[in-house]
Amino acid sequence: MSHLSSPLMLGTLKLPNRIAISPMCQYSAVDGIAQPWHTMHLGSMAISGAGLVIAEATGVTPEGRISPHCLGLYTDEQESALTRLVADIRSYSATPLGIQLGHAGRKASAEGFDSGAPAMPDVGGWQPVGPSAFPIQNDWPVPKPLNSADIEQIVEAFVSAARRADRAGFDLVELHGAHGYLLSSFLSPVANQRTDCFGGSLENRMRLPLRIAQAVREALPMHKPLGMRINGTDHVEDGITIEEAGILAAALRDIGCDYVSVSSGGNSHAQKIPSTVPGYQVSYASDIRKSSGIATMTVGMILEPQQAEDIVSTASSDMIAIARAALDNPRWPMHALTELGMTPEYPKPYWRSGPEIWRGYKWVHRN
Repeated sequence: MSHLSSPLMLGTLKLPNRIAISPMCQYSAVDGIAQPWHTMHLGSMAISGAGLVIAEATGVTPEGRISPHCLGLYTDEQESALTRLVADIRSYSATPLGIQLGHAGRKASAEGFDSGAPAMPDVGGWQPVGPSAFPIQNDWPVPKPLNSADIEQIVEAFVSAARRADRAGFDLVELHGAHGYLLSSFLSPVANQRTDCFGGSLENRMRLPLRIAQAVREALPMHKPLGMRINGTDHVEDGITIEEAGILAAALRDIGCDYVSVSSGGNSHAQKIPSTVPGYQVSYASDIRKSSGIATMTVGMILEPQQAEDIVSTASSDMIAIARAALDNPRWPMHALTELGMTPEYPKPYWRSGPEIWRGYKWVHRN
């Protein structure tokens, strides 16, 4: 057995292997409600051979969505649509399903499809909020700084969305604390210039993310794992450091979180991301794993099966996650496990495409 194909326990949830499908924005919701496209997309990922599939960043409030076209989980209709989605996928796949809950903060109200522009009010845009009155870049709206009452409402919104996710049948919840969205912006001294108990020291900047994590942990059944995507670095001077990220991860572990997914960037338009070579973020996950003792998921330019195997076999990270590689090749996990000498289970309607049946397999995958 390869290391990549070995099972992993997150709490009491058993993942059949160490390959996860990352949350990927689809910008295809209507009023935050999942559409048939979401069932097609997540259903395809759920029969890919991955050990875990996590649905896209889902807003806990209308203003917390990244764009007017993103999923939400704050109404009964949104919950019902996701309940149907999970049930439909469960008809054919037992792959564990997670959902990423988030609030986009000062990066909210984007046009979508990575246009890089804010959505104007005439197309459903709204004023974003954040820790301080600093826009993500000069041509974006100035966010409204959150007051204590606003913060209380957002904490409750995360709790409510987590309960809805539980009722909908998701096996796991991931909180979005990276990429400059709300929790990430509170963590980063680049975006957070507050002088109250939520700003200044690392202890203060961690206060909101930890409070939300603890509240969600208490709202979820204990058998359902909770994780958070975090930044290992902001790629900008005076941003969050890898040491601070490790302290945050250890605090999340103490609260009862089961893993962190380690990414980077997104808090400053002035960021300087090093050349994005394959696996360019693995070291962040490795350092945080060592310093905090929490399980880690590493993301970013993981492209080859042996590369993924090496990451897990050297204990650089407990899991690897792919996104665009899975869009390019929706059976990437199956092909990776086959290349590493495993025999993944194909869905019955697809069994004839497996390497032991289809004589063309070795020619298609000869490289």
